[in-house]
Formats: sequence, structure tokens, C-alpha cells
Amino acid sequence: MNNDSNRMFDRSTEWRAKGNWNEMKGKMRQQYADLTDDDMEYAEGKQEEWYGKLAKKLGRTVDDVKNWVANL
Repeated sequence: MNNDSNRMFDRSTEWRAKGNWNEMKGKMRQQYADLTDDDMEYAEGKQEEWYGKLAKKLGRTVDDVKNWVANL
């Protein structure tokens, strides 16, 4: 895992810890209304799988999804 991936996961963990995860999920769903609760769930340590799942559903690359999430 590269440093950018670690940093983005650290941010998402931080968002959850600060209570901002619901806000982030809301922003994600505003842009992609077809995202489900299942799409927004991931197990700790499985962030790469989560990014891959989102990328497949959204028809984007994993790097695109990582950048999109980091910039929300």
C-alpha cells in the first residue's frame, strides 16, 4: 500500500472518529444516488477492497475513487 492510500484511509478513519463519516457518506450519495448502505460499509483493514468495490460500481478507476473521496 502506498503512502497516498494510507493517508486516505487514515482520513476516513478520522472522519468516522470525529463523527463526520455520516457527512462524508451524504456527500458521496449526493453525487452518486445509487450508492447503498452496503456500498458504504467496509471492514477495517479492507479499505482497498472497499475502494475497488466503489470503483466497479461507479465505473471509475480505484485511483479516481481514492482522489474523489479525499477531495470531498
